[in-house]
Amino acid sequence: MIRETDLIDVWFDSGAMPYAQWHYPFENKEIFEKSYPADFISEGVDQTRGWFFTLHAIAGMLFDSVAFKNVVSTGLVLDKNGEKMSKRKGNVVNPFETIDKYGPDATRWYMIGNAPPWDNLKFNVEGVGEVQRRFFGTFYNTYAFFALYANLDNFSFAEAEISLAKRTESDRWVISKLNTLIKVVDEAYADYEPTKAVRALEDFVCDDLSNWYVRLNRKRFWKGEYNEDKIAAYQTLYTCLVTVTKLASPVAPFLTEQLFLDLNNTSGKEKVASVHITEFPKADELAINKDLEEKMELAQRITSLVHSIRKNHNLRVRLPLQKVLVPVLNANTKTQIAAVADLIMN
Repeated sequence: MIRETDLIDVWFDSGAMPYAQWHYPFENKEIFEKSYPADFISEGVDQTRGWFFTLHAIAGMLFDSVAFKNVVSTGLVLDKNGEKMSKRKGNVVNPFETIDKYGPDATRWYMIGNAPPWDNLKFNVEGVGEVQRRFFGTFYNTYAFFALYANLDNFSFAEAEISLAKRTESDRWVISKLNTLIKVVDEAYADYEPTKAVRALEDFVCDDLSNWYVRLNRKRFWKGEYNEDKIAAYQTLYTCLVTVTKLASPVAPFLTEQLFLDLNNTSGKEKVASVHITEFPKADELAINKDLEEKMELAQRITSLVHSIRKNHNLRVRLPLQKVLVPVLNANTKTQIAAVADLIMN
């Protein structure tokens, strides 16, 4: 081993990274020029006067240019009480044990969803378990529900796609919510706000898709006759599941890969080997119906309030209620509630 004597400074070396990685200017000139300056970089907040600065300093001297266009400066990972982790304090969380127990997807999802990357993160390992149960458990169980009945009916999306006009109101609603979700997630990723993206995905999967759409439509999957209505339900749920795998894949690459392959290998709709090389979903503006979304949101809100009252009075969900009184402020609100009364009583 020979010590390198031709060394200016370690921070100079870090600032020369964009050129050194390609051995520029001695080779790979085209590759370097195509990828420089970088779209974005990410490091801890402690690198502000280190790597972030030296990259720009050297780029300025060499090319009168910036070295990167965007930066995500991440905060520190603290313990659940907001204190810096220290072996002396005994509050260090072993990341490998956490990943072994809960998996890398759930760990990453928790860290991104719990706080924006630029804020300090209060890390509570119990929160990782909650994410695993709430989001990943719900997502997988929704997929398992679909797979069970789709396999029984040999559904493979072989039939022509049924137009939205021929689908039920709940089908049109969840497809509208799905396309709204695509817009929200796409914009959040583009703005380097992954926290907003994963929280929107959680709300859609746990509330809209699983707790509302599947619950309202499960009888359509149960019934024996394989007719247009049942096919429409399969196509709707399939579309939601496969789209969510694509939207969530940057943050949860492993589970989404498995579910996408299971779905796509059956339908054969996309000639790709991985979810990570598919086209990112694009929102269909014509499928978005804000009036329908607001109508369903009202039904969801009232139903949620009724469930809260049941819980406070220890009344089982399946126990029929003689009546539910909803205060209204005007005739318009009364009309809106009347329009969703069947959904609330379902």
